[in-house]
Amino acid sequence: MTRSEMTHKVDALWTNFWTGGITNPLTVIEQISFLMFARMLDMNEAKAEKLHSRTGKPFKRRFPDTEEGQALRWHRFKNLSAEQMLPHIRDKVFPHFKTVSVDGAKFGEYMKDAQLMIQKGSLLVQAVNMIDELPLDKGDTKGDLYEYLLGKLTTAGIQGQFRTPRHIIKLMVELMDPSLEAGETVCDPACGTAGFLVETMHYLQKKYSSPEGTFKGDDGSTIYSGDLMDDYRQHVQSGLLHGFDFDVTMLRIAAMNLILHGIEAPDIHYQDTMSGSFADRFPQQSKEAFNVILANPPFKGSLDYEDVDSGLLSKVKTKKTELLFVVRILQMLKNGGRSATIVPDGVLFGSSKAHVALRQMLVDHNQLEAIISLPSGVFKPYAGVSTAILVFTKGGETRDVFFYDVQADGFSLDDKRNPIDANDLPDCLERFKQRDPKEDTDRTAKAFFVPVDEIRENKYDLSLNRYKEEVYEEVVYEEPQVILGELRELEQEILRELDELEGMLG
Repeated sequence: MTRSEMTHKVDALWTNFWTGGITNPLTVIEQISFLMFARMLDMNEAKAEKLHSRTGKPFKRRFPDTEEGQALRWHRFKNLSAEQMLPHIRDKVFPHFKTVSVDGAKFGEYMKDAQLMIQKGSLLVQAVNMIDELPLDKGDTKGDLYEYLLGKLTTAGIQGQFRTPRHIIKLMVELMDPSLEAGETVCDPACGTAGFLVETMHYLQKKYSSPEGTFKGDDGSTIYSGDLMDDYRQHVQSGLLHGFDFDVTMLRIAAMNLILHGIEAPDIHYQDTMSGSFADRFPQQSKEAFNVILANPPFKGSLDYEDVDSGLLSKVKTKKTELLFVVRILQMLKNGGRSATIVPDGVLFGSSKAHVALRQMLVDHNQLEAIISLPSGVFKPYAGVSTAILVFTKGGETRDVFFYDVQADGFSLDDKRNPIDANDLPDCLERFKQRDPKEDTDRTAKAFFVPVDEIRENKYDLSLNRYKEEVYEEVVYEEPQVILGELRELEQEILRELDELEGMLG
């Protein structure tokens, strides 16, 4: 199946949901995810059965070896009539999901409170038939398929937790340059649909692909096999990627996204990382646990102040989630760990005690490496807020801070976000890699350094406009007497033409 055929089937399935009365994009993706998972469970069970028949090696069944248990498998129920299929999936298959363990990961954690929202048997049959035709057995296409599906999200959630543009995520991962040799771990404390974690996999597959393991796909795109990742396979599967989110729907979608990108047992958990219960439930992950943290935390999410971890409030006393998340990220990083985190511009120049305290913490007690200013249209049509990427390392010393003024990201900055030629992101990445405080001194340029002492003198203001110097072109005007003379000549010409017009009328 070609990519165009695959996307056509997804579009048709999406339309069927819409006409069937399910119009919330998140609900559509969630329901499709459930059915995809049902099919993949059966596929994995079939593989295990084949291996068992050849080797005799025992395996842990995903479905009970009884008539009732086997009836829960995709290949058994996919041919049921509409009248039979709807109650079977709703009352038997869904309850089974909550007990399923996938190679050590309880998918039941993500399936808590899951419900089949499809109320029409005919729509369910259509969905099952289409999903049965999708190439979920092909590792190089099933992830792309799901990303195409996620691209259909057209509304921001109640908490504003999605959706970070793919090209911005890609830039941030490239800035961090995660490494497998060092056994690094990557986390997103507000993972949403797991975009940062999935892009980390894409990046590592490209980074760890030999020339022999790189080839062209049917549509002309370059496919990176990640063949050099084999020595790190166990770490990739169980130790590399970690995520948390307090929205169960997003968690389910994130889990499916990672599974379809080859992570068999995603280590993502239902947890509000702002909460005091985080350290109790996840003591190892909540402090000095990760080498890299990538995040676009919710800016204006509702906050239960009474439930916020007192350890965060002791550092920055505020109700602003964007400030508290940066403190939490610092706590979660290992010493020497690094982060690229998106924050609204207010974090950079806000004058409250909490704002200043956070910036002082970043500058005086850690290594603040870069402020990458993004144009205000980057998150349209969801939001028009101006944002920046904070790049910092836990511990160390801040001496000079690298600033970059991204004026174009390859897309128009209106609600349509159409592709355009202007794109500063490749230059931003290259300048960051090659940055040198002795060389990047021109503050009229897009990239420049600011010494830490100057930042302290400006009350730790980190806004780019505080330090960027604008170039004003000198405009040369005529002498006033010359301008007055030209005005008189113009007035006389107007009077002559009026006289001519009056003569014609007379």
